[in-house]
Parts: sequence; C-alpha cells; structure tokens
Amino acid sequence: MSTTHSETETQTADAGNGWFVDSRCINCNIARHTAPGLIGLGEMGEYGPRSVVLRQPETEAEVAKMYLAAHACPTRSVHPPADEWDADSDPYPKALDENVYLCGHTSLKNFGGTSYVLRRPDGTAMMIDTPRWRPALARRYEQRLGKITDVLLTHLDHVAHGRQYADHYGARLWIHEGDLHSRPDADSVIRGLDPVEIGPGVIAHPFPGHSPGSVLYIADDKYCFSGDAFYWSHTANDLDVFESVVFDSIETWAASVARAAEELRFEWVLPGHGDLRHLPADEIRERMRALGQRAATYPAMEVDYGKVRW
Repeated sequence: MSTTHSETETQTADAGNGWFVDSRCINCNIARHTAPGLIGLGEMGEYGPRSVVLRQPETEAEVAKMYLAAHACPTRSVHPPADEWDADSDPYPKALDENVYLCGHTSLKNFGGTSYVLRRPDGTAMMIDTPRWRPALARRYEQRLGKITDVLLTHLDHVAHGRQYADHYGARLWIHEGDLHSRPDADSVIRGLDPVEIGPGVIAHPFPGHSPGSVLYIADDKYCFSGDAFYWSHTANDLDVFESVVFDSIETWAASVARAAEELRFEWVLPGHGDLRHLPADEIRERMRALGQRAATYPAMEVDYGKVRW
C-alpha cells in the first residue's frame, strides 16, 4: 500500500526515476547524516550545499535509511520514487540505544535541529529540543516512550514548538536565562554558570558561546545532548564547533569547551546538528581538550551557514 506525499513544491526533472531531493533543501545535514553514502553534498544553495541523492538504495536496509532521512527532513525534500510513500515507512521514534530515541520530523522553524527523547528508570521520559508540532506525533512519542515530564531547550534557535509540546504533556519547559528572550514563557529558568539538576541523573550545564544561553544536558554521565555547542564533523572526523555561526562569542565558546573537557564525563555526543558519536569517555575527553585548543585559535567572523564543516 502506498500514499502520495502532498508537500512537494519543487521536484527534479527525473523525479520518477528513483529517490530524489528537491531544491527546498536548507543544508541542515540531517539527510546526509541519516543516509550516509546514499545522500551527499550537491550544488550550492542559500545556506550552503544542498543535499543530493548520490546513488539509489539497493537493499532493504538502504531503503530504510532513505526513509529515515525522508521522515526527518524539515522541508520534506527527500522523496521516494514517483513520490509514492509506503504507509508504514515512518521509523520514528528511532532507538539509538535502550534509553535514547531520535524523534525525527525535524522542524524548519528549528532549522532542522535534531530532537531526542530520553527514557528514565522510573518509566517517565524527557524531550530534548522538539520536532515539528503535530498532535499525532506528540501522542506517538508518549505512547511509545512514557510520560514526558520535561522539555529541555538547548539554545535560542531550537525553541520552536517547546510550549506546545510542554502544554500537551503537562511538562516543565526549561531554558537558560541567557536565551530567555527567545522563549519567555518557559516554566523553569537555568541561571548563571552553575549546574542545575533537572531530575535524578540529569544535569543542565550552562555552556555559553554559540549563544549566551546554550546548555548541555548530561544524563547518567553517559549521554550529552549538546544542541549546537559541539558536534561530530564527518569531514574532520573529529569533534568541532560551528565557528561560522556564533551568536555570542567564539572566545567564550572555546572557554566553555575547555572547561567541559575537565569537568564533564560522557560517552555519547548527541547534537542538534552534525553527526552524533558514541566513544569511550576518556577518548571524548581528549578530543574535547584538543577542540578547546583549536577553538581558541578560531577568529571571530560574520554568521555564514555555508562555511559549516559538516
């Protein structure tokens, strides 16, 4: 059984010949991350290189990756052949391990930022940043993953839909005071630079740099939900920061990285943009130390999304 997707605005000339990416792509990287080797860099657009299908999927596993990309894309730019969608093709929420799930369905209002659900030992859950707002999606996450008690916002340009999800769940909406102007209706405000306990095992660590109110949420000394504070760069094969997209200070950002390298411990880097990575905690610490040293040499520059090293 298949259904025809209705949100396409611009299609490629050979759309009927296989999977394709339309020209609305905004270079958020989500499709390239979820379907590596199948979707890659294409021509330049307003926000940098658009995604393009490098080759058609050949196995069921590769088709599944294409649907991961298609159901995550904020502009709904990734399409199956003839734009015919399998009715049961939506894989989200998608487990990364037994406690963390990808929400998929990223929002254009969050520039395609990835959101997550963290399950807790008592059967409840927390949402970190938010997918696009759909009541049916909100019900799906809670039905499958547990009662969501908190919605945690990482920084000022990933705040869309936070109030809607929090109200739907009857959850607390969290943000740092440095970015409070972007979500002034938040219920719980993190202040200063001191860590704040969200719940057992879940700590908010203020991390200014990308924005004044950027926050890391670290759970169980294992998972680090980093927002846009740092990410795994596929091209650099290392941790990196978005030095060309700074709303606060690159000097402050470098200092935050250096401080975190010495004070924090985790195994998973779970960013809003860029690739995620699971590595031994000691290796992440060494990579964070090196990143802090590199970031201290990065010059201040005008915001330019096209210069991001995905």
